[in-house]
Amino acid sequence: MEGVADIVVVGAGIAGLAVALGLHRSGLRSLVLESSDSLRASGFAITTWTNAWRALDALGVGDALRQQHVRLEQLVAFSASSGSVTTRLSLRARGKHIGKHEVRCLKRNLLVEALAQELPHGTIRYSSKVVSVEEAGTVKLLHLADGSTLRAKVLIGCDGVNSVVAKWLGLKVPAFAGRYAARGIATFPDGHAINPEFAQHFGTGYRSGMLPCDKKSVYWFFTWTSDGEDKEMRKDAARVREFVLSKMKTAKVPEEVLHVIERSELSGVASSPLRYRSPLNLLWGDISKGNVCVTGDAFHPMTPDLGEGGCAALEDGVVLAKCLAQALIGAGQERSEEDESRRIEAALRKYANARRWRNLDLVVTSFVVGFIQEGGNWVMNMMRDEVLSGLLAKKLLSEADFECGNL
Repeated sequence: MEGVADIVVVGAGIAGLAVALGLHRSGLRSLVLESSDSLRASGFAITTWTNAWRALDALGVGDALRQQHVRLEQLVAFSASSGSVTTRLSLRARGKHIGKHEVRCLKRNLLVEALAQELPHGTIRYSSKVVSVEEAGTVKLLHLADGSTLRAKVLIGCDGVNSVVAKWLGLKVPAFAGRYAARGIATFPDGHAINPEFAQHFGTGYRSGMLPCDKKSVYWFFTWTSDGEDKEMRKDAARVREFVLSKMKTAKVPEEVLHVIERSELSGVASSPLRYRSPLNLLWGDISKGNVCVTGDAFHPMTPDLGEGGCAALEDGVVLAKCLAQALIGAGQERSEEDESRRIEAALRKYANARRWRNLDLVVTSFVVGFIQEGGNWVMNMMRDEVLSGLLAKKLLSEADFECGNL
C-alpha cells in the first residue's frame, strides 16, 4: 500500500509537534508519523527557558502552559561538600535581546499534549515506524515497519538520537559523553512547600537539581560520570533511586531534597546515557539535503547541562516552518514541479544555515559546562565553587537570551 503526502514529519516528540504546529499556523498541512501507539510523554519534565517561551508564544500555546506551571524566581547553586551557596541569580533578570527572563519547569506530557491538541484531526498517524528512506525522483519514498510506503515532497526528521533520517543524511551516530542522567518526579497531592527556584548541588563527579513544576509536583535530576561498574543498576528504577539517594545522603544537602527523591514513584524514575552530536559533524555534516532535513535531537543531541535541548527543538520548529511557508505560500499555484523542488531545497538550506551555528554553540557550551560543573578532583571543584560558579550560572541566562522570531 502506498500513500502520498506533501510534508512528512517523522516523530511526534517536542521537535516534530513544534514544526507541525508551526506549519499549520502558517497555512501548510503536514503528516506526522509516530512509531508509538500514543503520544510519548517520557522525559518527565524539561526546564523551559526564555527562548523556549518565545517559541511557544509564536506557536500559540505559551499562555495555556503558563497557567499550569509556576514561574521560577531564582537559581541557587550549592557546594555539595560544604553546603554553602556558591551562586544566587535572579531568573527574572532583564536580557539584552528579549526583555525579562522567564523560566518554568514544564511537565513533558502537558507540553506535547498542548502542541498536539492544536493540530488538525488526523495530522498524527500512530504506530507508523519509518525503517528506511529511498530516492524516488523529486520525492522521497518512506518504507514503514508495517510494509506500507509513503511518498513525500518534504521529509523532516524529528526522530531522536537514533534518527533514520539523520542516518540517511549521513550524520554520524551521536557520541557518548561518558556520563549518565537519572530523572524523577515527585507528586504531593496535598501540595508542597518547595520554593519556586532552580536549586542545584555540585559534588565530585556529579550534579543534581530540583525544580517545582506546579504546586503539587517537583522534578529532580542527577547526572554523574560513570566508572562503568553501574551498568546493571541503571536498568532498575529502584536501584537508580537508591544510588542517587546514597550519593546525596553523603553530601550536605537540605532534607527536602532527599524527601523529594524518596517520594518519587518508581514509575517516575529513569536513567539514560548522555549523548551529543560531534561539533565537527554539526559544522560539516548535512543538516539538509535536497528536500530532507532534521530538527531536535535528530539534529543536535546535547548534554543537559544548559537545559536547552527541548528549547532548541522548539526554536527549530518555528524557524523551519517560517522558511517553508515563505517558499511555498504565495508562490503561485501553477508553479512547475521543478520550481517547487528548487524552492523546497532553498528553504531547507536557509533553515540549516540559520540553525547550524546556534545549535553548534549550544552543543559545545553544554558539554564544556557539564565537564566543569561535575568536577573530578579537588582543584577543579575549588575552581568551580570559588571562581566559576557565577560565570556558569550567568551562561545559562545568556544562552536563553535568544529570539527565534515569529511565524
